[in-house]
Amino acid sequence: MACQARTYRVFISAAEASADAHCADLISALRQATYNIEFLGVGGPKMAAAGCKLLEDTASKAVMIYKVFSRVGYYYGLIRRVSRFLKSSKVDLVIVCDSPSFNFHIARAAKKAGIKTLFYVAPQLWAWAGWRIRKLRKYCDKLCCILPFEENWFRQRGIDAVFVGNPLLDDLAGGLSRYRGSYKSFEPRSLRLAIMPGSRAAEIDSLWEPMQQIALRIKQKYAGATFVTVAVDDQREEVLKAQQIAGFECDYTVGSVVSTAKMADFALVASGSATLQVAAVGCPMVIMYQSSRVLWHLVGRWLVKTRYLSLVNILAGEELVPEFMPYFTSIDPIVQSIERLLGDRDSLAQIGNGLIKLAEPLAEKKARQEAARIVMHMLE
Repeated sequence: MACQARTYRVFISAAEASADAHCADLISALRQATYNIEFLGVGGPKMAAAGCKLLEDTASKAVMIYKVFSRVGYYYGLIRRVSRFLKSSKVDLVIVCDSPSFNFHIARAAKKAGIKTLFYVAPQLWAWAGWRIRKLRKYCDKLCCILPFEENWFRQRGIDAVFVGNPLLDDLAGGLSRYRGSYKSFEPRSLRLAIMPGSRAAEIDSLWEPMQQIALRIKQKYAGATFVTVAVDDQREEVLKAQQIAGFECDYTVGSVVSTAKMADFALVASGSATLQVAAVGCPMVIMYQSSRVLWHLVGRWLVKTRYLSLVNILAGEELVPEFMPYFTSIDPIVQSIERLLGDRDSLAQIGNGLIKLAEPLAEKKARQEAARIVMHMLE
């Protein structure tokens, strides 16, 4: 262990709410060590509460900035500001978390300033944008992977990578089998459906209304169905409430994907990290994401290299849950898929058990503790 007399300075970059939460947990884990560390960076309220001095609250800003051109101007200005800070300040280590489009620039600035850089949450170059591997090799000193297969994939391409576990499941470590449930007595007429429209402004803008429309269609068939919607924070909850459509009623809960999924019979989830949390407690789901039909056919389908697009199905190696990615206009196929599954108790139980099985390897390690050990090693 290092001498108590020295204080290390660690700069952390998190551009969105999920990364803010991961980095706050990492800061808390590092504060339990014998190192004296001063944390500075860009992030959100959770990082600030954990003891990080913020140059900018990027997580809260990400809620408000969703117009493409506004976002570009804001983030490039912030990149210049961070670059100047890293050049003029004594920093021992830079940690960048997720958001590769933004954080590749921060990592580049760190490299120019001669500062070692840790990537916490590997960019999904195996799925798309594989040409960025050269940039990653150039700017990354250590890579923390949160999916088991990523470690070998990146190592084969010259990156010093290690699987640390998945931070989304840190609090579930210790075995997921206790969440296995039975659908023997399930009755669709009393369905509890969880709706998770994502945390980004663009996701809410494109998915929230059709998700409500899907719920209303389900309600037409199952009059006793009830709905609960998960918002990542209080600010997003207000955004969701402001965009609630006529005739739709639901309960709201904040930052409780796992606990909500535990109590739900089925979930409608925006593609992303929440799907893994829903999977970990064995809740069957349908995954959806919206895209421009023109952009998808011109660009998207040529960039994506995986057979499946959702993390759950990629890890399963099969379509374990229905994914509508992208869907363009009609919600009819999604409604039909949900109604088909709700009428098949055996399929629901099989899906639930399959989801837990694929999530178990992700929860074998506590990511925040594994990443904290790597940070301390890099500081020595």
